[in-house]
Amino acid sequence: MKYSIVLFFLALSLTASAQEIVPSQKVSGYIYNDFNKSALNNANIININKVRGARTDASGYFEIDVQPTDTLHISLLGFQSLRVKVTNDWIKNKMAKIFLTERAIALEEVVIRPFNLTGYLEVDSKTIPTSENYRYSISGLTHGYEAGEYSPNAFGRVLGSIFNPTDMLYNFFGKNPKELKKLKEMKKDDTLRNLLESKFDRETIAVLLGIDKKEIPEILQRCNYSESFIKTANDLQIMDAISGCYEEYKILKKR
Repeated sequence: MKYSIVLFFLALSLTASAQEIVPSQKVSGYIYNDFNKSALNNANIININKVRGARTDASGYFEIDVQPTDTLHISLLGFQSLRVKVTNDWIKNKMAKIFLTERAIALEEVVIRPFNLTGYLEVDSKTIPTSENYRYSISGLTHGYEAGEYSPNAFGRVLGSIFNPTDMLYNFFGKNPKELKKLKEMKKDDTLRNLLESKFDRETIAVLLGIDKKEIPEILQRCNYSESFIKTANDLQIMDAISGCYEEYKILKKR
């Protein structure tokens, strides 16, 4: 009798555990321009909860893994980004039509100031500004950038954040462990990595990490990345930079 009761509760526990695990399902849809109802190609769809990505094809079609209540972030250059909740109806019907609204983009005037070169190498070499920072390589680049983990005071900057509760890195890395775990998940999805490699707006990273885009430059500055890198790197390189800084933070914190 005693063993029967144990087996009963064991079976009940396994049944409950099985019910808690919700298998991934796929939903699909078409994304259109709300103005002229034309299909939107290369729109980016990110499952914020599962950290998975997808893109629309020429007909505006996409397909992505989801679970009920997941949130999809949909973006495309020149259009207002949109967040869509995955509902049971969508999972049941499998298909949905989504419309994005165009937004006006005001381009600021860019002034390019040429160097006044004399033609004499010894003179001209002294007029071109150089950076004293060290250089490093990062994912997606064929050439190096200044600063990074090989810069002389990068280690001290991260170390200081651990012992200073008011430091930006301490507040960011210490209070967002769940979001920062997504950095590893990002690296597992080739679609998402390819998507980030083609983007420079920091929007996807900000959404996945649950931060404001304005915080990203400050985080990278505290990690001792140069202004040149912060301004010109693509989102994949930015993601790798934050991930590397976070790994340094965790190692130093353990010590």
